[in-house]
Amino acid sequence: MNSPLNLRVHAMRYEAQGIVSVELRDVDGKTLPEYAPGAHIELHLGNGLVRSYSLCGAPEMRDRYVVGVLLDRNSRGGSRYVHEQLRVGSMLKIGGPRNHFELDETAPRTVLVAGGIGVTPIVCMARRLAEHGKTFSMLYCARSRAEAAFADELAAHGEAVRFHLDAEAGGPPDLKALLAGHPADTHFYCCGPGPMLRAFEAACEALGYTNVHIERFAADPGVESVQDGEYQVKLARNGAELCVPAGKSLLDALLEIGVEVEHSCKEGVCGSCETRVLEGEPDHRDSVLSKSERASNQTMMVCVSGCKGKRLVIDL
Repeated sequence: MNSPLNLRVHAMRYEAQGIVSVELRDVDGKTLPEYAPGAHIELHLGNGLVRSYSLCGAPEMRDRYVVGVLLDRNSRGGSRYVHEQLRVGSMLKIGGPRNHFELDETAPRTVLVAGGIGVTPIVCMARRLAEHGKTFSMLYCARSRAEAAFADELAAHGEAVRFHLDAEAGGPPDLKALLAGHPADTHFYCCGPGPMLRAFEAACEALGYTNVHIERFAADPGVESVQDGEYQVKLARNGAELCVPAGKSLLDALLEIGVEVEHSCKEGVCGSCETRVLEGEPDHRDSVLSKSERASNQTMMVCVSGCKGKRLVIDL
């Protein structure tokens, strides 16, 4: 568990239409905890909200964290606060970094796919792969050229990066066609809006690709965060046993009996509440774990996931 950091907003920069980057540094210039491409941090905003944003800077620059923030048309207060109220010099509590979208730098070939603000972790991955001389290609999808953040930096990778701009192409990309033809040992990464992620997963499945990695920046709206039936939970270290009734999350049940669990989004997106499972089969409802990680039943996000049976034993 990482201790929260208190960092100062050192700089804010216009990156594209509706997108700003925020650079955070320690007041005394201290070295920040290391991270790898794909990691994110949590910003505890002045309006009481906590939001997760992918790190898009250079991991080797240990004196700063940089995130990109899109002003969401349907903002519930997070991105709007960043764009309208956050200022250079402001102090923020930061959680993380955490990484559930880690780049496999040993892969023989890598394909990166970014949609809109989903470019933030992808630009970090592309930079790392290029620096290490790795074989990769990237597809960057945006509504228009004006909305494509970090376009100049990505264009510097030459033919490795292909841009698909809906306004110029006449519509969204045909991912199945664009992803076809890669060797079976290629690793595929995608971050973007929900519809794009679903299309990406469907395309990869149709093409027979197995090394597929995604990161969501919003919970899947089609998944309920609580289940209908009750179940029992035993806490291995605490010794307590509790009943989680229908309609209540495991996280809320734990907090009610005074068990401290690190948490943030309560939507199964940020990974803060990841907890090891010792017995039982979780009902995974998060947007973090991969299919193989879910199948292993070794860990769960207690804010949204429940139990497929009647009992779980978890490492708390």
